[in-house]
Amino acid sequence: MRRITYAAAALALTTAALTTLTAGSAGAADGSWAGCPSGAVCIYPQNQNPASAPSDVFWSYGAHNLSGQYGNHWVLNNQTGGAHAHLCRGAGGADCVYDIAAQNGVWYDLGPINSITLDRP
Repeated sequence: MRRITYAAAALALTTAALTTLTAGSAGAADGSWAGCPSGAVCIYPQNQNPASAPSDVFWSYGAHNLSGQYGNHWVLNNQTGGAHAHLCRGAGGADCVYDIAAQNGVWYDLGPINSITLDRP
């Protein structure tokens, strides 16, 4: 009887260990980073560590106008396939001044920035 109990306990521990191992790697497998989903461009709150949740998340290609973004922000281009993001002084993607390659981020003063573009490779 004792041998069956030990075998059942060993099986339960092994199952729990495998479940924990699988669940622990799920976040990394989906490509998200610091709350920014794979395929998106994220802006984080002013002067905050990128480990916090993003304040803005952009998914679609093209220009996106910004509002209320002043001071230094972490901007993360978590797009895949070589897609770029550009920070632009003008609305609607005009006068772009900074290029962020895919899978890269930058601290940037968004005061003079009025739009961000997500561009296909």
